[in-house]
Amino acid sequence: MKAIAIGSDISSNDISVSKSLIENVQNNLYKIKDLGAEKVSLTNVTGDDIVISAFVKDELVEKINNGIVNVLEECAEDIGDLKGISKNKENAGEGISYAEAKIHQDRFPDALILAFDTYYGESFVSDVANSAIEAAYRMKGLTDISKKIENETREIPGVGFVSNETDDPVVLATIENMRSVGIIAGAMVGAALGNQNVYLVERGTPSNIMPGSVILSVSAFLNGNIMDLAIPFQQRTRILR
Repeated sequence: MKAIAIGSDISSNDISVSKSLIENVQNNLYKIKDLGAEKVSLTNVTGDDIVISAFVKDELVEKINNGIVNVLEECAEDIGDLKGISKNKENAGEGISYAEAKIHQDRFPDALILAFDTYYGESFVSDVANSAIEAAYRMKGLTDISKKIENETREIPGVGFVSNETDDPVVLATIENMRSVGIIAGAMVGAALGNQNVYLVERGTPSNIMPGSVILSVSAFLNGNIMDLAIPFQQRTRILR
């Protein structure tokens, strides 16, 4: 079994995602569920990017990926990142972001999803995402984590190819038990924020940042339930006096 996440900019502007777009996507998630997804949700809304995540059986990954892209196309205010998808490497352009990670068959499916949006931070966002991946790698309580972001054309199973110009990455980690969620998320978020000009935001926050920056949201996808971890992190990192 796997957790998968697809991120895309299908918003009509470069700063935020409208409520109507969010509602439209949420109202169409049943189509992905009908294809065989165990759980599916709109997990992250970051600047002008959204992420749809799902828990799926291995043999359905390609089918569900294709179904997610179809929903994105149907709901899009602007074709955005979808136009960069190609059936061959040569014609691939800036496109959707993809992440997947394994889940143990005997576990409730729990995952962490970090989504990034750039505002002239394209040159270093992959380093930020990879910092989060490296921080979680081999941590106790981690089942699996998505592949590092490489400067290369990538094939998304069941969808096609996107080029190395794809610049709003998604990071996905699967968790052994719920008690490990905060520990692993803390390590990942801390590593990402250690980079210059990177800011943690709540789900749905517009890109109100100085150009040359990156924002990230972090969601816990716990057996189909969504938690925005920016809010508890904000409380936990307050300095007590």
